[in-house]
Amino acid sequence: MNITLIEPFFTGSHAAWATGYSRHSGHHIDILSLSGHHWKWRMHGGAVTLATKFMESDARPDLLFVTDMLDLTTFLALTRRRTAHLPVVIYFHENQICYPWSSRDRDIGHQRDHHYGFINYSSALAADKVVFNSRYHHDAFLDALPRFLKQFPDRKEMQTVETIRAKSCVLHLGVDLHRFSAPAILHQKDPYINQTPLIVWNHRWEYDKNPEDFFQALFALYEQGLDFRVAVLGENFRRSLPIFETARHKLGNRIVHFGYAENFEQYAQWLHRADILPITSKQDFFGASIVEALYCDCCPLLPKRLTYPELVPYEKHSDVFYHDFQDLVGKLAGYVQHIDTVRKRSFRQCVEPYDWRNMASEYDAVFNTVQQRFEIPGRRITL
Repeated sequence: MNITLIEPFFTGSHAAWATGYSRHSGHHIDILSLSGHHWKWRMHGGAVTLATKFMESDARPDLLFVTDMLDLTTFLALTRRRTAHLPVVIYFHENQICYPWSSRDRDIGHQRDHHYGFINYSSALAADKVVFNSRYHHDAFLDALPRFLKQFPDRKEMQTVETIRAKSCVLHLGVDLHRFSAPAILHQKDPYINQTPLIVWNHRWEYDKNPEDFFQALFALYEQGLDFRVAVLGENFRRSLPIFETARHKLGNRIVHFGYAENFEQYAQWLHRADILPITSKQDFFGASIVEALYCDCCPLLPKRLTYPELVPYEKHSDVFYHDFQDLVGKLAGYVQHIDTVRKRSFRQCVEPYDWRNMASEYDAVFNTVQQRFEIPGRRITL
């Protein structure tokens, strides 16, 4: 099957996911994308640009596979001469109905914050199959839709929630985990093994990842006189939050790395060196960076919310979840004080199923079913 994968925000985990699937799929995948900048404009205007690019291309897909950053209704309207007969699957990495808005965002004051959620809603309604990257995400979106629609003045079309639910499913994010086991990475001499406990941050430097609680927990350990080091990795798309510079000043030489890794090899090496992965995020619809760290045998410390209970088997929950900030600090201190025990734990088997070598065939099977159902004469599918 020929599939055109449309990603308006082609950077970071979105780009890794798209290219990973294209490499491992049994189908032929063409990626149509825009650079990962100005996310709001990508949701507003990206469909127009991508429709133009699609119409100018010689692509002849059997199926369209798009992501939540695309205004699908606009794209289909502008390409209807070539796409009216095609099945469309939309993949939700995140959604703007459930996503926590920054208090500093100007769109809230102008009451423009609901528009992006409506793009997600209408796109899901227009697609033939709606796919979410986790069960948590699936449930959160569908549970939030009724409240979202009720805010409008009339003709709220509440029945469309069940229409979307009926054609929705879960396909966990595929991650190229195998590359973390490359000999060039594993065989490098590691100066951190059996030395001071190393804590790692490997997420975007943004408010939804809640760096405030992460660093406040480290400050508490510092004030207790506990010995540890921290590697601060991850992307910084804009001017970083003040807590990062505060931490850089307060923790001083305890910070052994500060900033985006220069290349994948460096990033992977830091994950293999790291011992402890404390997570404080306010939102996470899947957690690709967590899966990567667990594959490299970092020991997680997770809040019992969002998608995290889905990532770790139930029998391990008592070991890795905390209830509130004080519990986080207490358990993190225990990890540092008993680092030899922590280093004996392995979570690789928990996340190996998310490797593209396992996930690609699941994606392929869903698309095969969508296409087969779509080809029934005179029928628009509902799966």
